[in-house]
Amino acid sequence: MSKAIRIHANGGPEVLAYEDADPGQPGEGQILIRHTAIGLNFIDVYYRSGLYPPPGGLPLVPGSEAAGVVLALGTGVDWLKPGDRIAYAINVGAYSEQRVIAADRVVKVPDGISDEQAAAMMLKGMTAEYLLRRTFPVKAGDTILY
Repeated sequence: MSKAIRIHANGGPEVLAYEDADPGQPGEGQILIRHTAIGLNFIDVYYRSGLYPPPGGLPLVPGSEAAGVVLALGTGVDWLKPGDRIAYAINVGAYSEQRVIAADRVVKVPDGISDEQAAAMMLKGMTAEYLLRRTFPVKAGDTILY
């Protein structure tokens, strides 16, 4: 049996419950993965505290980004294989040991990138790209504070 951190009611860190969680088997277009690293994002605190309503309501398994290893493939998934290293950024559910996820939501992690790096850069990397390329396209001579 896999484990997950689940929130059943809003509150402080004490509402985080470490529980059994059956990830199920992958269906059409899905994969079963074992997480090796997860990214931590402040929005999870907002969901936990009730400041933002969590997608799908409570109970909730928080976490929006992770890296892991493919364990099993659902039908129609032909570009991945068991053992492949992957990473993703989606809504919620990363605070788990294993999960089923749509295969088209993951990317392969190249050699030279650790699982910790892959998990930490997915959502934050997209945020940086959005801010520096789309919100205010930074160009030569601009100054940015980080």
